[in-house]
Amino acid sequence: MAKPETKTDAFVRKLLEQAKIQFDEQGSDIKEVNDALKTASKSQKGNAGFPEFVAQVKDFLLVIEDKADLDKHCKYAQNKGDEIVGGGVSYALSLDKSSPATQNYAVNGAVWYAEHLVENTHFKKIFAFGVSGDEKHHKITPYFIDERKNLFALAEIDNFIDFNEQNIEECYLRNVLKEPTNNEKELKEILKDAAELHEALRNYGNLKDQDKPMIVSGILLALSEIKHKNFKIEDLNGDTVKTDGEKIYNAIRDNLKRANVQPEVKRDKILSQFSLIKDSAKLNLIDKQLAKTPLKYYTEFLHERLFNSFIATHSAEDYLGRFYGEFMSYSGGDGQTLGIVLTPKHITELFCDLLDLQPTDNVLDPCCGTGGFLIAAMHKMLQLAQDETQKSNIRKNQLHGFELQPDMFTIATTNMILRGDGKSNLLNDDFLLQSPEDLGLKALTVGMMNPPYSQAKKSGDTKLSEISFTEHLLNSLCVGGKCAVIVPQSTMTGGNSKAQKQIKEQILQNHTLEGVITLNPATFYGVGVMPCIAIFTAHEPHPANKICKFINFEDDGYKVAPHIGLIETPQAKSKKQHLLDVWFDKVEEQTKFCVKTTIEATDEWLHSFYYFNDEIPTEEDFDKTICDYLTFEFSMIMQGREYLFADNQPFRQPETGVGSSQNNQGDGNE
Repeated sequence: MAKPETKTDAFVRKLLEQAKIQFDEQGSDIKEVNDALKTASKSQKGNAGFPEFVAQVKDFLLVIEDKADLDKHCKYAQNKGDEIVGGGVSYALSLDKSSPATQNYAVNGAVWYAEHLVENTHFKKIFAFGVSGDEKHHKITPYFIDERKNLFALAEIDNFIDFNEQNIEECYLRNVLKEPTNNEKELKEILKDAAELHEALRNYGNLKDQDKPMIVSGILLALSEIKHKNFKIEDLNGDTVKTDGEKIYNAIRDNLKRANVQPEVKRDKILSQFSLIKDSAKLNLIDKQLAKTPLKYYTEFLHERLFNSFIATHSAEDYLGRFYGEFMSYSGGDGQTLGIVLTPKHITELFCDLLDLQPTDNVLDPCCGTGGFLIAAMHKMLQLAQDETQKSNIRKNQLHGFELQPDMFTIATTNMILRGDGKSNLLNDDFLLQSPEDLGLKALTVGMMNPPYSQAKKSGDTKLSEISFTEHLLNSLCVGGKCAVIVPQSTMTGGNSKAQKQIKEQILQNHTLEGVITLNPATFYGVGVMPCIAIFTAHEPHPANKICKFINFEDDGYKVAPHIGLIETPQAKSKKQHLLDVWFDKVEEQTKFCVKTTIEATDEWLHSFYYFNDEIPTEEDFDKTICDYLTFEFSMIMQGREYLFADNQPFRQPETGVGSSQNNQGDGNE
C-alpha cells in the first residue's frame, strides 16, 4: 500500500526539478548529513529518521518534510496565560516541538530535522520547509535555522525558485538579514540621481519639463563619442565662440551618423530635438555658483552617475524612462493628460516570459514611449541568441516601434542607440494611421503594447480607445502571432460604449483570446489605473470551446514604499514563477488564483467575473466559524438579547424607540 504522501512527494519533486535544484530523497549523499540523520528520529528517541527531501545549494542546506493532509501542516505551542481574543485562542507563534507534533505535522518535522542537522553537521544555514496537500490545494511554509538554532519564520511560498543557486543568497539577504538587495539599492540611487538632476536642470538651466529629458538624452549620446576621441568633457570650458552646447551638439550629430540612423531626414529630425543644447544662452554661460556652464555640470553629473553603469551593464532597465517619469512627476507633467503611463521594468520582462519570446521573433510595440518593451525584448532575445550574427540581426531588423510624441520618440531612439542598435525601425508616427496590410509585410510575430489610456472621452472617439488599439495591433501581426497588451480593466468589460463592445465581438471573430491576468492595483503607482494584461493569438478565430485562463495576480510581490514608489518584495520572484507555471499549465491552481473557462464576447473578460470558490474548508476554518458565532452569541446575551437564540421563538423587536413592534405590525400572513 502506497504511503499517504505519495502524491505530495510527486508534487514537491516536480517543484524542485522546475527550480533546477538537485536533491536527495529519504537521506543524503553528503556523508556527514546522512550520518547525522541516523539519530534524527522524529520520535526523539535517537533512532534513524530521514526527511522526504534534502538538498545542498551553495553553503545552504534545504530540508523538506511533507504531509498529504492540509490539517497536518503545522502545530503551534499553546502557552500558559493565553488570552481569549475574538472568541478564539491567541497562540504565541512558537512551534510545538513535542514528539507527537514533530511526527505528525510537516513544518514541525522539517524544523526538527533542521535543528538536529545544525547541531550535528558543519551546515549552519538551513532552510526547513513544511509542505502539505497536493498540487491544487497546498501550503508550503519555510523557516530558517541558524547556528544558534534561532528560528526565522518566512512567508508562505508557491515554489522553490527563490532557493535555487541563482537566487538563494538574495533570498537570505532579504528574508533573513532584512538587508536591501543590489536591485533595491540601484533603484533608490536612480531615483535619488533623477531628483538631484531635476533640481539642477531647473535651478541652473531654467528648463521646461519636456526639455529636461532631451538634455539628458543628448548628453548621453555625446558621451558615447568619448571612446572615439571625438568628445572630451574637459573641452567644455565656457568658450563664447565655440560654445559647450555646440561641442555637445556636434558630438550628438557624429554619434547619430556612427549609429547609421537612416534615412537622413529621420536623422535630421532627431538631431533637431537637441537644438536647445546649442541655442540656449543660459545653458552655455558660466554660472557663478557652479564656476562652469550648466551643460558641463550636467555632463559631469551624467558621466559619473549614469553613463558608466548604463553602458557597462546589460540591463533590461529603462533608465531614461525612469528619468523621464521622475521629471514629469514634479510638474504633474503632461504625461497623464496625454494618457502616457510608462511601463515598469517587471511588467516589460513579464511580457517577454508570458509570450515565450524567442530570438527569431519579430517584435512590434506600436506605442513604444521611451522604449521599455523594446529594451526588454532586445535584452531577452540577445540572451537567447546563438551567435553574433543572430544578435546583429536582432538589433538591426527584429525590433519595431511607433511613437507619436516627438520627445519620447527621441528618448526611445537614444535608448536603442546606446544599447547597440534597434533604432532603425523606430518611427515617429501615428500607429492608428498605419495600414495593417503594409505592416503585415514585415512578418511581425509578437506585439507588445501599453496604449495611451482614457483617450476615448466621447462616443465618437472609439478609435482612440484601448480596445481599438488592441484590435489594430492584432490585425497588423502575422497569422499565429502572439500579442500582449496592458490596459485598464474596463477595456476587458467593454466599458459603457456599444462600439467598444462590438470591437470585442470583432476580435473574437478574427483572433483568439488566450487569457487575462488581473494585476496589482499599484502597478502604475500614482496614476490611478486598475490594470490587467490580455494575451491573444492573431488571425485565428476564437473557437467556441476554447478554454481561456483568467488569473488574479493582484498579489504579485510588489508594494508601494514611501518616497520611492513600487518596489520588489522578497516574494516577487516566486510569485512570478508561480504565475508562469500556471499560465503554461505546469501546475494546477485553485480558482481563487486561476479560472479556466470558455467565454462569450458579452462577458467581462476578468477573473472576478468567472471566479467561483472551490477551496475545501479546513478544520481551522470550521473552528474559526464556530468561535466567531460563539463570540457573537455571547455579545448579544451580554446586551440582553438572549431571545435571539431561544428555541422556536419568533424574532422580537425592542418595545420602544424607532422600529418598535407597534410601528411594524405584520400583515397577518406570517
